[in-house]
Amino acid sequence: MITVPVGRTRSTPASGPTDRAAGAQSGPFGPVIGTGGTDPAVLIPVSSGGRPLGVFVCTAGRVRYRPVVAADRVAAAAAAVAVAAVGAAAVAAVARRRPAAVGTVTMGPGGWVSFKGLPGPAPRVVADGRRPWWARLLRARRLSR
Repeated sequence: MITVPVGRTRSTPASGPTDRAAGAQSGPFGPVIGTGGTDPAVLIPVSSGGRPLGVFVCTAGRVRYRPVVAADRVAAAAAAVAVAAVGAAAVAAVARRRPAAVGTVTMGPGGWVSFKGLPGPAPRVVADGRRPWWARLLRARRLSR
């Protein structure tokens, strides 16, 4: 909030009272609007290229500038923040996922499937009577590890 004492400065041109009273617009400043009541104020709108920028409010010997809030810019900023928040949440969700419990599935010796982080099965001692018929026929022998 900018506050300055009321009064003419060197940069403010002296204008006739008829110009201000008639509500004529001079440059970027609009017509002076006076409010009545218990707390009288003088409002001087400021615009550029037909677009309102703000208003000077003169009350109780102080001048304050109140900028105009553009609803479209506020909505665009809110949309940008929402998109950034959704993007950050998506990146965090992807980064937080645990890696797969099963690594590359490969066939180990004897036909067992190897899993990530688990040792291979213990070799079984099989009696000759429990061997499959085709292994006995071919006289197959177990490969050493």
